[in-house]
Amino acid sequence: MAAMAAPVLCMALVALAAAVSIGEAAVVEHTFVVHEMNVTHLCNTTKIYVVNGQFPGPTLDVTDGDTVVVRVANRLDHGLTIHWHGVRQIRSCWADGAGFVTECPIPPGGDHTYRFNLTGQVGTLWWHAHVTCLRATINGAIVVRPKDGRYPFPAPAGDVPVLIGEWWQLDLLELDRRMADGNFDDNPLSATINGKLGDLSNCSGAPEESLVLDVVRGETYLLRIVNTALFSEYYFKVAGHTFTVVGADANYLTPFETDMVTVAPGEAIDVLLTADAPPGHYHMVALANQPPEPDLQIPLFVSRGLVRYAGVRGDNNGLPVPVPLMPDQHNTMPSYYFHGNLTGLAYPGRHRVPAHVDERLFVTLGLGSLCRGGRTACKRRRSNETIVVATMNNVSFHHPTTTALLERYYDGASEGVYTEDFPDNPPRPYNYTNRDLIPPGPLEEALEPTFKATKLRRFRYNTSVEIVFQSTALLQSDSNPMHLHGYDFFVLAQGLGNFNPKRDVKKFNYHNPQLRNTVQVPRTGWAAVRFVTDNPGMWYLHCHFEFHIAMGMATAFIVENGPTPETSLPPPPPEFKRCGANGLTQP
Repeated sequence: MAAMAAPVLCMALVALAAAVSIGEAAVVEHTFVVHEMNVTHLCNTTKIYVVNGQFPGPTLDVTDGDTVVVRVANRLDHGLTIHWHGVRQIRSCWADGAGFVTECPIPPGGDHTYRFNLTGQVGTLWWHAHVTCLRATINGAIVVRPKDGRYPFPAPAGDVPVLIGEWWQLDLLELDRRMADGNFDDNPLSATINGKLGDLSNCSGAPEESLVLDVVRGETYLLRIVNTALFSEYYFKVAGHTFTVVGADANYLTPFETDMVTVAPGEAIDVLLTADAPPGHYHMVALANQPPEPDLQIPLFVSRGLVRYAGVRGDNNGLPVPVPLMPDQHNTMPSYYFHGNLTGLAYPGRHRVPAHVDERLFVTLGLGSLCRGGRTACKRRRSNETIVVATMNNVSFHHPTTTALLERYYDGASEGVYTEDFPDNPPRPYNYTNRDLIPPGPLEEALEPTFKATKLRRFRYNTSVEIVFQSTALLQSDSNPMHLHGYDFFVLAQGLGNFNPKRDVKKFNYHNPQLRNTVQVPRTGWAAVRFVTDNPGMWYLHCHFEFHIAMGMATAFIVENGPTPETSLPPPPPEFKRCGANGLTQP
């Protein structure tokens, strides 16, 4: 397997990429060939889906202001799109790559060219497949460097993408089919760091390969940590070392020191690691957390890599290799405190919190159930008569399968495809974080009935929107990493329990909140965000746990055109293929 090899400290463009200068900016071009590949781990050979033979895939290395052009050649027997996670896509919604939202999938044997500009963002983003569960192995980092080469912190000696993910033996297409049927009992076999399982996993006594990061004592390195996993939030530590957190989601943060990073699916966290420990070898560990019982339990997922100082013998000079002390896997409070410590590093032009609010939404995040076979009555409480689905304000999103929402909106042909009545509030208030709503119940039984629908929400251009996301304990008590395409939003506050506007609005940070594209809504807690609808188009909003999105924890926001051509969505670009041209028929 051509996984990321031991350690290069400055990532270079792959051979298939080229940069053509245009003044101070450049056009950065790549070709992504998506194909199957057999890989052997844990004594089993598994078919996986990759780009250019790599897991993770190629890193896009660009500079603020560059234009990116990626030709995707689909050599799978299944359609897919590529989403450029966190890229603002200003007036280029057609290139967002959200399957059946902004485009229909690239058909088997087909190709598609994505073209977009990256301006006003510096740091780490990532790209991934956005149809079914394929993003588990079809993913890679996007490194956006400052125009002048200057950071608001000491320049690192090198930088390394650290992509935390999962190793699945189950075919990812079969996994998606099972989740669509309400089955989320399947699990990966291991965590991964840059595609490597680490030496804690073994088969017949032969340990798996680990990521090795070579460092020089006294130097500082920028680690670009991304969670690409389908299922879990991860704790990440390096024995004997601390981190300085300096950025997240391609936005700078006020630096703060910590010995552990918490990264939820969809998040990208930039940290500085200084090699200031006595020369030796030190283990890095990525550990998945999860709620305790009575939530359904999953196995322990952990991967381990190595930080290796120059000049130290391969046997660590005969000494044991230190291992970091990790939190209990069921302790989610370190995540809550880590995310609560993040504040933005203000800079002119972007870091101005809207002082007023035009539209307020209160959105509950939980699970529900549907009766199988279209029946109106059935036995609930996770019986075989129901399908468990995920919901937002008690609506489980029905994903289109033959057409793209953006096309229908642009053509004025939405009838029969979607409605614009996504609710601003849950239909029925209740004690959202009551732990007795977690099965075996019986309190959840009256609240779990729901329905499937494609309900969207429309906003006028330049509307100030505030959303309070409320995680619930209905059928489970997971956290929810909520990702909004096409936008960064200010994270004003987070809290535990039920949001109380009379009490909790006083906690809002209007001075230096973090600016993010993904917010981790705490387990049985809430998070408040605010943004201005200054980017017209059709923008997907969803939880980044794959089982939640497949089960319906999603919607889309329509943002209308502004008053001028410069504030309006242009027509589809020449390279855009409409759904009919993709080999898919519209209903």
